[in-house]
Amino acid sequence: MGDAEVAAPTAAFEVRLSREMRLFDIVMIGVGAMIGAGIFVLTGIAAGVAGPGLLLAFLLNAVVTLFAAAAYAELGSSFHDAGGSYLWVKLGLQDPQGFMSGWMDWFAHSVACSLYALGFGAYFKLVLPLIGLEGFDTPLMAVEKWLALGVISLFAWINYRGASETGGAGNIITIGKILILAVFVGFGIWITLQRPDWQPVFTDDFLPNGYGGVFVAMGLTFIAFEGYEIIAQCSEEVHQPERNVPRAIFLSLLIVVPIYLLVAFAALGSVQIEGVPSWQFLGENQETALVDVAKTFFPGGGLMILIGGLLSTVSALNATIYSSSRVSLAMGRDRNLPAFFGKVHAVRKTPHGAIAGSAVLIAFMAVALPIETVASAANIMFLLLFIQVQAVLIVLRRKMPEMPRGFRVPWVPFVPAIGILLQLFLAGYLFFYSPMAWLSAAAWIVLGLVVYYMYARKRDQAYEHVVEMREAAQRKDYRILACLGSTDDAIPLLGTAQFLAHDRDAELIGLSVIEVPDGELLATGLDWVGPVKKRLDRAIERLAPRDVELKSLVKISHRVSFGIAETILEEHCNVVIIGRARRAGLFQRFAATIVDRAIRESPAHTLVVTAERWPRRFRRVLFAYDSGPHARLAADIVASVAQATGASVLAAHVLPPEATKAECERAETELRAQIVGSCPQADISIVRSGDIVTGLLRAARGSDLIVAGGTEAGMIEHLLGYAVPLELAERASMPVIIVYEMPAEPKRWMT
Repeated sequence: MGDAEVAAPTAAFEVRLSREMRLFDIVMIGVGAMIGAGIFVLTGIAAGVAGPGLLLAFLLNAVVTLFAAAAYAELGSSFHDAGGSYLWVKLGLQDPQGFMSGWMDWFAHSVACSLYALGFGAYFKLVLPLIGLEGFDTPLMAVEKWLALGVISLFAWINYRGASETGGAGNIITIGKILILAVFVGFGIWITLQRPDWQPVFTDDFLPNGYGGVFVAMGLTFIAFEGYEIIAQCSEEVHQPERNVPRAIFLSLLIVVPIYLLVAFAALGSVQIEGVPSWQFLGENQETALVDVAKTFFPGGGLMILIGGLLSTVSALNATIYSSSRVSLAMGRDRNLPAFFGKVHAVRKTPHGAIAGSAVLIAFMAVALPIETVASAANIMFLLLFIQVQAVLIVLRRKMPEMPRGFRVPWVPFVPAIGILLQLFLAGYLFFYSPMAWLSAAAWIVLGLVVYYMYARKRDQAYEHVVEMREAAQRKDYRILACLGSTDDAIPLLGTAQFLAHDRDAELIGLSVIEVPDGELLATGLDWVGPVKKRLDRAIERLAPRDVELKSLVKISHRVSFGIAETILEEHCNVVIIGRARRAGLFQRFAATIVDRAIRESPAHTLVVTAERWPRRFRRVLFAYDSGPHARLAADIVASVAQATGASVLAAHVLPPEATKAECERAETELRAQIVGSCPQADISIVRSGDIVTGLLRAARGSDLIVAGGTEAGMIEHLLGYAVPLELAERASMPVIIVYEMPAEPKRWMT
């Protein structure tokens, strides 16, 4: 690397989650979020204010939801980074809108969590008589409030410990909820149709409280349609997000809306109580109304819905504590909130400050307000948040008209403007139902403005890498990816990359993959980013500076090989450089062989570097020649090293001891023809030896680096180290670079 020892410039730094989620996965996430606690907890409350008009309320809510969902579909298909509405509003609207978006998002998720906790308390209260606990009073507040407080504390502790619901478990829970509701709907509709007078239930007194009751029910249950937002927030983890995010949003709504309508129809139609309208019965039983309806279906029907309600509230509670704490964590890291919120526990690697802050807010709202007010406050805040997102859609259409969009909302700005007006109307109408909910929401907004102007405004760090991603299109045509492990591994890999980048005027990307164990959310890997960044910075500081554009990238994936291969495609890399340990054990060789072969099947040249130390100066480079398919590229790599370092080149070829003079002359002519185009001044050496590796090592005396073409040896040979280049790397005292050309037909298994 020459004599210079001054530090290299700090590289641009970016963190990405691996795109491992397919269409089915994110559809299930959206469906699971929407068929959650809302439908179990809010159906009875909404029926009490809308009557049979609950059907109309659900149908109109689906229409209103489409406006916000369309905005999320377009923005989620355009911006493929984690962050969702907080990121978009910060990008598109002026301060303090960005801060307020995160502030309101935090409150909305926290209050929704309070709603789910209160729903759990109400449902679990019905379990108490089944276990012999009935008819006792609790001090200070009702038993369901204590139960809510207990479950909030439990799941805050679970999130602190680092456990969370994973994709596979989440899919099972979602399917379980759908099956429970399918049984409820099947029995409810069958019982309804057995009644000769079922039609008057829906035709007589359809709107007992007028359209005002329908509007209130819409405002109360809007949160039940809110889960599509999570699909857009997962965009960074989604395979082909420009296509799959919009499809998942609309598919999840297409699945959920009919289920809501069928549940409402079954609940209203199957209740038969003399002199009491079914909607009034549902309203009187409020959050546990579906349990009381199901009790009339068959023995155990109420228990079935009770289990479904508990399952839904617990699932939603766990996921929402996680999401609300991550919003406050992001704001803490952006310095919008005190540093306490941005800290990660040294042992647990979880954001304990953000979890604690969110848990306090969730518990306060659950204890201080009745469930109807909590539901109203959550709906108000989500409505205001969705209004911001639709405003951003209009602004970004004007500011960034050429930005690639996987889905485009038609007739902008008219469609989002209609959505904004409808959602403003619903939010405003809830004031007549629950002034306390509006007072709570308004107090939080005012508090947010105070926090912004007194604290966050001076410390705000805008989320700029998305702007860079979309606007800084001046990228170099040649890109080199260095896959970095430990600090010691990083020096040879970045050193090799800089040789090539300097010679080819290329962009250099230093990649470090954080491997998250199967069954854990990829986002948990974010807690490890800090130490990885420090390691990358230390490696970069130890390199001499060259006129090379350098970007540090951290990829979080469940598989190292997938994370690397995915990045090769995302960044359109020409060369990928990976390290291989010398004298590795069998297990290490097995893991390395799998990674190597997966990477070599990608559409890029591959360089495998083995080095225990990296020389300060390169005086001579040995080109270990054979007639394999990778020799041409290996000669070009040798030329790049020589050009960057001023080192001399020795090209060596090994023949058997019995080789004739004529054979040696033919080999020299072949070798000279191979190397002359890359290194005209290279020296040629024909070595006679009974062992190829021994002969090459003899020729390499006095060299600082060996470059060899790879072989097409099978997996067993690579695993056992019998391939000549691998054995050479094992036995050489100097660094060895093994070169593989891009395959003629790369496997695009990740596309």
